[in-house]
Amino acid sequence: MITSLLIANRGEIACRIIRTARKLGIRTVAVYSDADANALHVRSADEAVHIGASPARESYLIGERIIAAAKQTGAQAVHPGYGFLSENAEFAEAVQAAGLIWVGPNPDSIRAMGLKDAAKKLMQDARVPVTPGYLGEDQSPERLQSEADCIGYPVLIKAVAGGGGKGMRRVDAAADFADALASCQREAASSFGNDQVLLEKYILAPRHIEVQVFGDTHGNIVHLFERDCSLQRRHQKVIEEAPAPGMDPQTRAAVCDAAVKAARAVNYVGAGTIEFIADASAGLRADRIWFMEMNTRLQVEHPVTEAITGVDLVEWQLRVASGEPLPKRQDQLSIHGWAMEARLYAEDPAKGFLPSTGAFSVFDLNPDNWVDNVRIDTGVDRTSVVTPFYDPMIAKLIVHRNTREEAAADLAILCGGVMIAPTRTNAGFLMRCLEHPEFVSAQIDTGFIARNEAALLTGPDIRADMARDAGASVFGDVVSQMRDARTIAPAFRLNAAPRATGYVMDEHGQSYAVDLLRYADKSWRYFYNSVFSADPRQTTIFADGEAAWFRAWRTEGGAGGAAGDGAILAPMPGRIVSVEVAEGQTVIAGQKLLVLEAMKMEQALLAPFDGVVETLTATPGAQVQVDALLVKVAKAE
Repeated sequence: MITSLLIANRGEIACRIIRTARKLGIRTVAVYSDADANALHVRSADEAVHIGASPARESYLIGERIIAAAKQTGAQAVHPGYGFLSENAEFAEAVQAAGLIWVGPNPDSIRAMGLKDAAKKLMQDARVPVTPGYLGEDQSPERLQSEADCIGYPVLIKAVAGGGGKGMRRVDAAADFADALASCQREAASSFGNDQVLLEKYILAPRHIEVQVFGDTHGNIVHLFERDCSLQRRHQKVIEEAPAPGMDPQTRAAVCDAAVKAARAVNYVGAGTIEFIADASAGLRADRIWFMEMNTRLQVEHPVTEAITGVDLVEWQLRVASGEPLPKRQDQLSIHGWAMEARLYAEDPAKGFLPSTGAFSVFDLNPDNWVDNVRIDTGVDRTSVVTPFYDPMIAKLIVHRNTREEAAADLAILCGGVMIAPTRTNAGFLMRCLEHPEFVSAQIDTGFIARNEAALLTGPDIRADMARDAGASVFGDVVSQMRDARTIAPAFRLNAAPRATGYVMDEHGQSYAVDLLRYADKSWRYFYNSVFSADPRQTTIFADGEAAWFRAWRTEGGAGGAAGDGAILAPMPGRIVSVEVAEGQTVIAGQKLLVLEAMKMEQALLAPFDGVVETLTATPGAQVQVDALLVKVAKAE
């Protein structure tokens, strides 16, 4: 068994690998860039080595430095995680040439599946169904146009070396093909150094179905069933689940058998994923599901497979890399329940999902165990900083329940309860995806988010409700006086209803009026979570995965009637009936300062706290307008 392991990655996946390695008694070595000097994965590992500057091309993508770090620390093996160098055959070969164990597939397998056109030809030869299209070597614009016309529109142009949604164009009409091809080739050449493309029939109601496969060095290959990753935004996965909704046993058997056949075609060893595209216009059917590509690494969404099978895939990777056979046979693997994963990102959906960088003042992914029995994979904590150098993923939120309905409902609650500030997140967006009627009824395809974007981005307007809770937070001292001094009822005469209003302002400068008397009722409770800043007159309100910032503006009215600075304002136009204090006089909280008559009723304005009357502009008999300053009380030291 491997005894020491270097993890050639960062963030969430590095922390995830460290967790299993520790369970197995394996010593871990982390690598880090300048930006990650205090990162969670660095603090979690047994040892850490600095490998370069913050940009990935100057650190995590320099294989020589990673191998040198492994030798320097006496690491026995290298685990690449996902991304960075995980599917780089040359790096895998260099690791092996250095006498280290590569925790991944053979370099030849990586190469065989690395180019989409070659992989599809290989799958055709292995009798794995592939999407109708063109994989030819003739890359002339005329030949590609002719093939696209034969396939029929819409057609998809894809860079053969592409990934992550880059080098991909949908073309809906023949007249648009030439421009789309030129654009795709330019992006492919810039991103991958290879401008070759392939063509595929574009599926109008596509589902993204993928199968987890695993092989060992003894010739054994199994599948661990399928995942559905159809909820995507610009070809990036957002929510994944296992098993796939609507998958019947016969179709599952056909797709999973095809995945094993694909893995055998390249003598696959380790964890890999065979990705399929399904035409779901008539439900999932085996004859309408085609091979798309293979990822020769561990997937981001692997936790949902672990949940439904009870398998630790990282442990399997380490055991297989150590030369052990697969821990289970195919007939020992089965599906239990339903699992869902949501990718929580530091990004602002309201601003085109732009990354939101910076430090955290509030960071709680499941406050007060908001949802029981959840799994949270993260490489971030309260002390972390989101930098512009790497993918802004904060965490993967995972639930495992008996049914799909239960999983979706609890994951929505978990996303809605996220408390992170001031960094913006997509938590509210995720919650709205999970609660959308189409998702709940499993009417999903890869166009779901684009089709419902308006509703998913905004949701119901809850700012006024959030402001209500902010009022209870920032005017807590006024509310306490209203309770303790029992001054609510005496604030008026002639059996008139008491009135006290506070005003809060949000980060956009929008003001909201809130009824402070409501909070004086001891039975009142906060509806949303709130967190104070260093200034007790400011608070952050969290609701439905969103965060809003409020500060106290002022209060007015009979029961306390004061802002944090002690300014007593006229709550409405009226006449001063009496003035009970003089300038320079010491007063106590709840003491009557003056009486205002308005609309045939009298309202007593009270001292908000112990202090001294600093300013007095009110005189008996004077007429005053709304918001006029009547008294200002300086708070006692």
